[in-house]
Parts: sequence; structure tokens; C-alpha cells
Amino acid sequence: MKILLANNNSDERAQLKGTLVDWGYEVSECGTGKEALSLLAEEGAPKLLVLDSAMPEMSGIEVCQELRFQQSEEYRYSIVLSESDKHSDLVMGLQSGADEFIVKPVNMMELQLRIRAGRRLIELQETLLEAQEALRIQATQDFLTGINNRAAIMHMLNQEMNRTSRTKNSLGVLMTDIDKFKSVNDTYGHPAGDAVIKEVAHRIKDTLREYDAVGRFGGEEFLIVFPEISHQDLMSMGNRVREIIAKSPMAIPDGELDITMSFGGAILTGESKLSDEELIARADEALYEAKEGGRNKVCMAPLEE
Repeated sequence: MKILLANNNSDERAQLKGTLVDWGYEVSECGTGKEALSLLAEEGAPKLLVLDSAMPEMSGIEVCQELRFQQSEEYRYSIVLSESDKHSDLVMGLQSGADEFIVKPVNMMELQLRIRAGRRLIELQETLLEAQEALRIQATQDFLTGINNRAAIMHMLNQEMNRTSRTKNSLGVLMTDIDKFKSVNDTYGHPAGDAVIKEVAHRIKDTLREYDAVGRFGGEEFLIVFPEISHQDLMSMGNRVREIIAKSPMAIPDGELDITMSFGGAILTGESKLSDEELIARADEALYEAKEGGRNKVCMAPLEE
């Protein structure tokens, strides 16, 4: 694990660094509080900090105050070393955001114990953050395709609808599903169907603009959200995705399949009072029209009067 050692006294810093290295830590060192903050702003910066309270420009306590003000999601464990053993200084140091306060000359056994305690807390927080991220992914990601699930894409749609209402721009949605998908499952089995759904999701995602979003709406259906797009451009994007899907066969466990998709689009303007369900219903009606019209095509709901 990395430790940041900030101490203006080069002799003290060299002694502390040698001890920390002997204990198995990777040490980044500096002589001022401002240098410490600069190092902590870098990617992969240490989360264990040993800071001297008496440094030029910015003390160790002031570094702790600044880190506390930044309120980073990543927890940093700070040990402040001080010449003072006054109770008031100890209280001030802990109130500043320091986790530990050690009076100099430093008792190395005490320092080692405090660092071990900090390391355990950091490792615990990393475990909790990993668990939190796993739960977030589970709650928002479709298990088969890795794209947004229905709840997540609906949340994104609502966010964009609210933004459209404020900015008075337009918003487009495409409802799309895989043509004759039931026959894929019936003829080639569910593993083939899963392979097709995953490849469809991959191709759609790779075709979209950076700020567009796609989610698996259910089964072989997908909902695509296009912020700030015109009626004509939505039609063009639908055809672009449609062509990418149909352009080349998709791999399945026992070979390849030619797959096509049908699309229904609808536009929401900034003046519209449509709900999310009503907007999707309009796109769904256009999708039904595309299916009835021979599949592998894009149909658009008429613009609101």
C-alpha cells in the first residue's frame, strides 16, 4: 500500500521514509502541504497520509481541512505529527479531519499501530465501495447484454424529458425489436436467441452518439433515447441502426443468422405535455406499423399538432 509522507524537515523525512519502506510500504514524499495536495490530486494517489503539522505554506492540519472540504468519495486516513502535546491542539487536529494525532518525537511502535489501523479502515472502505458498485450494476444493468435494464433506461428517459421541458429542445425515442425472434428460439434454441440479443445490443450501442442511451426494454425489445434530435434526424438514426443490424450475419452457437429489426420512432418537443408512457406508446404504435408494413423498416409517429 502507498503512503504519502509530507515533512519539511529533510532529516526527519528520510528517517521516517526508511522506516516505512522497511515496513513494506511504497512511499511518496514531499516537503510542503501544497505539494501534498498536488500529489493527492493525481490518479492512484496514496490513501494513507503521514503529515507534519509544521510545514511552510500549508500545515498538515490545513491539508486535512482541505481534504475534508473536498469531500472525496475515496476515504483517506491522515496521521498528523506535531511538536505540541496541548489538549487544545489535539482537539483542533482531530476536528480538522485528521484521524490520528501523534506527538513528536515519534514513537515508531505507535506509528506502526496507527498505520495498521488506517490500512484496515481503507481496505474495509474499498470492500464496501466494491459491494456498492456491484449492487448498482445489478440494479441498473441488464444481466444478459450489459446495457441498461428497463428501470435504468426509463430513469434516463425521464431525466431527458425534464431537461427537454426546461430547454425547449426536442427529444426522440425509438422502440425496436428483433424481427421473427420467436422462430430463432424455436428453431435454434434459447442459447442462439441469447447470442442474437447480445450482439444486437452491442451493435446498437456502438452505433449511437456518445450522449444517446439504449436499454433492454424486455425480451427482444429495446428502447433508444436520443436527446436534442429532430424528426428527420431520428428517422435517419433509426435507419442507420437498422442497416448496421442487417449488414452482416450474427454468430450463434451452431453457425450464423441474418437478423433484421423494425423501428418505431416518436418525438417529444419542449412544449409537449406527453408522459413517458404516452411517448413510448406513440413509438410502439409506429413500431407496430413497421411490423405490419413488412418489417426491417423505420416508421415514425406523426408530430403532435
